[in-house]
Amino acid sequence: MKLQDVIQDKTRLFLDYDVPDVYRTDYSYKEVAAVRAVALPNTEQEVIDLVKYANEEGLSIIARGGGTGVAGSQVPIHGGELIIDVQRMNKILELDEETMTLTVEPGVPLHEIQSFVESKGYFYPPDPGSKHSTIGGNIATNAGGMRAVKYGTTRDYVRALDVVLPDGEKVTLGSLNIKSSSGYDLKNLFIGSEGTLGITTKVKLKVLPLPKYKQSVLLAFDSLRSATSGVLMILQAGVEPTALELFERSTIEYSEKFTSLKLQSQKGEAYVLMTIDSNEADTISRKVQTVQQILANHVVEIVPLASPEEEEKAWKLRDAILVALMQFTEYEMLDEVVPINRFAEMIDYTKTLQEKHGLHVINFGHAGDGNVHTVILKEQLDEATWQAKRKAFLDDLYKKVAELGGLPSAEHGIGVMKKPYLEKMSNPVELELMRKIKHAIDPNNRFNPGKLL
Repeated sequence: MKLQDVIQDKTRLFLDYDVPDVYRTDYSYKEVAAVRAVALPNTEQEVIDLVKYANEEGLSIIARGGGTGVAGSQVPIHGGELIIDVQRMNKILELDEETMTLTVEPGVPLHEIQSFVESKGYFYPPDPGSKHSTIGGNIATNAGGMRAVKYGTTRDYVRALDVVLPDGEKVTLGSLNIKSSSGYDLKNLFIGSEGTLGITTKVKLKVLPLPKYKQSVLLAFDSLRSATSGVLMILQAGVEPTALELFERSTIEYSEKFTSLKLQSQKGEAYVLMTIDSNEADTISRKVQTVQQILANHVVEIVPLASPEEEEKAWKLRDAILVALMQFTEYEMLDEVVPINRFAEMIDYTKTLQEKHGLHVINFGHAGDGNVHTVILKEQLDEATWQAKRKAFLDDLYKKVAELGGLPSAEHGIGVMKKPYLEKMSNPVELELMRKIKHAIDPNNRFNPGKLL
């Protein structure tokens, strides 16, 4: 059997040197190896047939969706891999309002899911920064995003998965039941496995009723330390914000240049963009007043974003940070996570490393759940100097993360780029257990070899 027998449509199959550049390059990971072939299946049966073909030919497989990953998970690193790109499996199949379950294919972009359910009066809470990422990719990394502080991560909204295993067999993991004490939780094992255990072909997602009201408030502080202290005060007051996004003045300036917009506060050196939602308008007003009272002596300015237009502008600036950075410099973005009470200490330490290693560092992140996005900027450094300084910086940073009881990745995944640090920071027994699970499901190491473990 040939690949052309599995995917007969020439527009959905690329071999060797005909593979488009998008599969040969990656913004985050530079050492992309040669691709054997790229196949874009339309159906689950085609995925099954592709996996069986790879078994017959002894090929490794990489599953790919939106290509928005930043840890090297979706690119070949050995050479000769078959990429199965599921972006054409992009149908929203059913909204079951009785169980509040949305059934979709893995290639549906996140923004389409959010728009669709909101048009029906429902709400899909996970909200990672890349709205063009696919739900399959979100599942592969257990993506979190800005609303995780209140609503949790992707894992909390997956009811069931259809998965094609490394031998080509299909299995359904999970169910529509709200509770289960019926054997191992295999569904959650696959969520966050970065394509190393199987390929998702269908997903059942939990959705919620859309909150009737929401309010965003911009809080300006004179320092990062004050901002992180303010975040803890908000959480300890029981405000239950939907989102608590922290960024520095020097960070948001990139977005301001890129979008030609101005943040609603120009005071201070650090900001927290907070959103509160509820089905009761009075509840939101009361919680906003609570924040104003407890932070009265800690902020330099509080700006309620009273209109939808003002709210949209502030969040557009927040969302545009990474795209804006791409216009000005090469960078590496991290997604370390530490216990929430060590968040300020972690950010302070990045500034110590900035001075130690001579690299420009900016921070933003999901302050409410301890997830820091530390960004190191290449700027005018030559490649050799950049790589040497980058490695020394990362070695120090991840050592500190471990000391604070944190983890190397909160939502982007380990991929290949953070693999050495996962190995250093993990208990050897835990790592060996994960390797045994991988070997039991994928004994030939066919799915995404060299990633994660």
